[in-house]
Amino acid sequence: MYFPSRVVAGKELAEEIAKKHNGEACAIVALSDGSVVVGAQIALKLQALLCMLVVAPIELPREGLPIGGIAEDGSFAYNGLYSEGEIEELLSEYYAYIEEQKLAKLSEIHRVLGAGNLIRKDLLGGKTIILVSDGLSSGFSLDVAAEFLKPVNYKKLIIATPLASVPAVDRMHVLGDEIYCLNVVDNYITTDHYYDKRDIPPHDTLVKLIEKIMVSWKN
Repeated sequence: MYFPSRVVAGKELAEEIAKKHNGEACAIVALSDGSVVVGAQIALKLQALLCMLVVAPIELPREGLPIGGIAEDGSFAYNGLYSEGEIEELLSEYYAYIEEQKLAKLSEIHRVLGAGNLIRKDLLGGKTIILVSDGLSSGFSLDVAAEFLKPVNYKKLIIATPLASVPAVDRMHVLGDEIYCLNVVDNYITTDHYYDKRDIPPHDTLVKLIEKIMVSWKN
């Protein structure tokens, strides 16, 4: 299945989620710039808080999948698609490199965010959290998000995406209380490949939008 745009895909997801969760206190946590476009449609439908969790992958030389990822507060999680044995083996060879990459990626995230505040844990408590992606080739961003949310006393965790690979759907089932996925892709190419239109505004525009939303919810 291909989608005309992320806006259209987000509206389709919103309709499905609203059948069960309309009127519920929800918070949308988008996992990338493209995910903000999808998540905004769900937030509008549910009249929910929209925020963004910036996650950066930790990649290793000659490995096809990221070994894990790190969030803006330093939360780190290994990619759940690796077994414990595989992670131990990779750590024995790349431990120092991984630690260096954590610091580098965290610095990069903070540089991109600047003084911005795109997510606040105190606004998430007591709500149904809807993690939103515009496409999941793997589940590492979900693992990082789950780690980030551990201190939050949320009601329920929902994971929603227009499309995901088979391994990513497996992680969705493990981590989420509910999942919504419009299309399961056997041979995932790139997320952009499945959208006819690349309707992602500039990053700075998205940051300003979310900052404005966060201020309005705070007040």
